[in-house]
Amino acid sequence: METSKNKAIEAIKAPIQKEWLNPKEAHQEFGFSVSTLAKWRMKNIHLKFSKMGKYIKYKRSDIEAFLNSNIVEVA
Repeated sequence: METSKNKAIEAIKAPIQKEWLNPKEAHQEFGFSVSTLAKWRMKNIHLKFSKMGKYIKYKRSDIEAFLNSNIVEVA
């Protein structure tokens, strides 16, 4: 049985995942090339994004939803 102290230690050790990723971070974590993300933004397809001034951000849950909606099952 885990104690609250053990749970706290595990929480500290767990990697912190950012909710919002810039294109370079999306590339590092999910493998999309930065140029592909830029092309998709220009065409306004595939991934939702937010623009804050000159900064582009992708919500992690939107990337994961995109990946989950494009699963190909092989027969």
